[in-house]
Order: sequence, then structure tokens, then C-alpha cells
Amino acid sequence: MNTTPDPSLQIAALGLGGNIGDPPAAMSHALRAIDAHQDCHVTAVSRLYLTPPWGKTDQADFFNCCALVETRLEPEDLLDLCLAIEKDMKRVRDERWGPRTLDIDILAYGTRELKTEKLELPHPRMTERAFVMLPLADLAPQMMISGKKAETWAGSLNSTGIRIAKGDGLWWRLPAA
Repeated sequence: MNTTPDPSLQIAALGLGGNIGDPPAAMSHALRAIDAHQDCHVTAVSRLYLTPPWGKTDQADFFNCCALVETRLEPEDLLDLCLAIEKDMKRVRDERWGPRTLDIDILAYGTRELKTEKLELPHPRMTERAFVMLPLADLAPQMMISGKKAETWAGSLNSTGIRIAKGDGLWWRLPAA
């Protein structure tokens, strides 16, 4: 058995959310689609959170989670996969921070820093958002983001109104109730 790590594999952290239709089902479908991709494997998913809207506050609460994905895809190829899944799930981008069926963001890709027209890594606003940092801290409390651990960022943010909707990281694999 070969126990040498595969240097082509990277761990990417994804943030998922939505507030139209059945967001937990949409996120579950998205995670399953990512996991089914030949160059990706979902290794962990956070608890599912129900969070007040951020930015544009006159809309329904959001469901949010984070996932760790082992991947051979380059960051922009992973982004293309995520955007294709959003499109398949009928994501419409009408307004910034507006309601959506599904949103998938690449939060981090290993320790890589990147800034292109399509993608910035680590995600430029993730450390300002409790709805991102709480689930990320569930999965990777020691992950370093902009010089601080995920758990430190999570503990420094206002999490008023955020509550746990599903208490373990297996919710995305279970049949809908």
C-alpha cells in the first residue's frame, strides 16, 4: 500500500448557502455532485446553520455550511465546477447579497494566495462573516486565514441570531426528512 501523499491533491474550503426553495436539499445535491466528480472528494462538512441575512437584510434567513474538499482541480477549474453546479440548480445572480437558491464560494485552497479577475484566495470577505467562519471553525479550527486561526476569527465575530439547524456534518448524506 502506497502511503506517500499525492502532491497533486489540495484541500479546498468551500462555503455554501441559500435561502430560496429548499436550501439544505440544494446544498446536499451540490456536495454530492462535487463528491461525485472524478477529481474531487468531500472529506468533511460542517453542521448546518440558519443565519440572518447579511448585507441585504430584507429577505429570508439563509442556511449555511462549509465543506473541505480534496481536489486535483486547479482553483479556477474548481470555481468553474461550483458555478456549473449553481447554474444547474437554477442560481440567478440578479442582485448582490440577494436571495438565492444556492451559492458556493471557494474560501481557501490550501495555503495558496491568488487574485485574478475570476477568483481571489483566500476569499476577501470571509473573515468578516460569522456565517462563514462559524462553520469553517467547525471543520478546521486551526486553519490559518490572514494570519489568524479560523476559530479565532469565528470567536471575534458577532454571531447574534445564528443557530444550528442540523447538529452534525452528516446531514448532507441523509435522505430528506
